[in-house]
Amino acid sequence: MNTSDENKQRTQQDPQEQYDKPPFPEQKQDVPGTESEMTPDADHGEKTYRGSGKLQGRKAIITGGDSGIGRAVAIAFAREGADVLISYLNEDEDAKETARYVEEAGQKAVLVPGDISEEAHCKEIVARAVQEFGQIDVLVNNAAFQMARQSLQEVPSEEWDRTFRTNIYAMFYLCKAAEPHMKPGSTIVNTTSVNAYQPTPTLLAYAATKGAIQNFTANLAQLLAEKGIRANCVAPGPIWTPLIPSTMPTEKVKTFGQDVPLGRPGQPAELAPIYVLLASQDSSYMSGSTVQVTGGKPTI
Repeated sequence: MNTSDENKQRTQQDPQEQYDKPPFPEQKQDVPGTESEMTPDADHGEKTYRGSGKLQGRKAIITGGDSGIGRAVAIAFAREGADVLISYLNEDEDAKETARYVEEAGQKAVLVPGDISEEAHCKEIVARAVQEFGQIDVLVNNAAFQMARQSLQEVPSEEWDRTFRTNIYAMFYLCKAAEPHMKPGSTIVNTTSVNAYQPTPTLLAYAATKGAIQNFTANLAQLLAEKGIRANCVAPGPIWTPLIPSTMPTEKVKTFGQDVPLGRPGQPAELAPIYVLLASQDSSYMSGSTVQVTGGKPTI
């Protein structure tokens, strides 16, 4: 990957060759994984994303904002003019790095570590955002947990519970806590997955939660419409984030993303503009929608 080209996202090029393609080096990380140990490096738009004021004055919460898609969204939001609260589990170094990019963009970054599977912590995140920002304009529910298992018998009940509590319970907790602080024009953006359409057998629990997120968002959009609050989804395909080397078998990591039509995994930087669209007034007539970013993998 050549991240020195600051015009990468503005220059017409072959999307098959725009970023690194598998095979990747063998690698394994402990859950939840860190950016610094990934080979190749991921692109979060550090050198490529240019803002144009689309989120000027907005105040945003991003869960899983320390790394991966969350980091790319935090960078893009800040460069569009938003202050950002970065919710993350325990990856302090990654979170501090993301906060540095937000602050370099001239925006306020607030770091809140903790486990979003607990309702009390979700309430704490919202309370902290209100304390720091005075309002909440954008809620991005992006954090997720997954583990690859080869059979039904290999899935521990505790892991099933953790996956649902992190991926879908937390979304409910955060939306419920944030709603009273969101005025008309505010937005909620939830991260679902191509697994909501084409579930991977080895990701049984994860894929089930992504289907639930799809349905939750469709219902949420209808519930909140009368308050002028919009809710939409982004459905990524295979994206190169720390979740991959920390939760998938090494042989799957080596070939990750090669089975989509574009022949490679997506980079977080390639998703950030979609989150900006859904958070901004440019998407004023979009609610209950899902935008698929899958490298050409069909979702119909």
